[in-house]
Amino acid sequence: MQEDRRLAVLRAIVEDYVATEEPVGSKALVERHGLNVSPATIRNDMAALEDEGYLAQPHTSAGRVPTDKGYRLFVDRLTTVKPMSSAERRAISTFLDGAVDLDDVVHRSVRVLSQLTRQVAVVQYPSLSRSTVRHVEIVSLTPTRLLLVLILSNGRVEQRLVEHDAEIAGEDLTALRSRVNRAATGEQISQAATALNAVVDGDEPTPPAMAAVVDALVEAMSDHRSDERIAVGGTANLARFGDNFESAVRPLLEALEEQVVLLKLLGEATSGGAVTVRIGAEGPYEELSSTSVVATGYGPDDALSSLGIVGPTRMDYPSTMAAVRAVARYVSRILDEG
Repeated sequence: MQEDRRLAVLRAIVEDYVATEEPVGSKALVERHGLNVSPATIRNDMAALEDEGYLAQPHTSAGRVPTDKGYRLFVDRLTTVKPMSSAERRAISTFLDGAVDLDDVVHRSVRVLSQLTRQVAVVQYPSLSRSTVRHVEIVSLTPTRLLLVLILSNGRVEQRLVEHDAEIAGEDLTALRSRVNRAATGEQISQAATALNAVVDGDEPTPPAMAAVVDALVEAMSDHRSDERIAVGGTANLARFGDNFESAVRPLLEALEEQVVLLKLLGEATSGGAVTVRIGAEGPYEELSSTSVVATGYGPDDALSSLGIVGPTRMDYPSTMAAVRAVARYVSRILDEG
């Protein structure tokens, strides 16, 4: 019973501190949260929580604030992630459904996530290496020029022009398209490239221009630039934390300029589809010990890439976790539908 009450006290202090940005006292807790005990009992619970490292007292006469350990317990004991309101879900859907290509999806995701959470949003572009070939279209532009359109499961579309010496007849183009898609469709790009090369190297006769088409497709599949691309939005939200500029904001601003740092901050968020929360010193960089990261994977089986938010540890974790999860699910659906 006492443990449940102390957990309720910790939860109330976290909620009030996030909302007011002021240390929380026992009288305010009794008035705001209806804990049905005296201020003296609350003070005893707060002292016990402080002794256990869950709370800190900035000044002798001040109330308490949560420590990283307190935030950790608060997040771990969340029974459910706060659901998004219907208006928020509708806003995400409307905004993201208007995207016209992969770049647009990524940049819209960053914008809507930063607006919902009032934090800095980070979205890693879908990883090419984990994607599969959805379809290859081959279009004849002239008798000796072909347009190749490679469509991947991560929403990426690559186009290549292929010039060849001999004219290609309609039936040969149909056969070429069929052979290419039989070999590549549904395969991860590394296996697709191997299968396409095997078609050219095999004993079976191949349509004209097959070698040039395969070379162009394999080249498109081996372009790994997107694996390291990051989109960032909502940096202006850090202005809300001016009181913590030196300890929290400045290091984070410097981190936002380093793509490698951002990739490491997102960490292993793609595993299992769960929302990952890393608080303060749990992160990989000591200089970002006043920063928290809330992230998750997106894409088929949550395996394509990751997105999330970074910001000072004083944040609304339930709402932020809900927003990160919701945006990831919408992006996954959009990419899955192509």
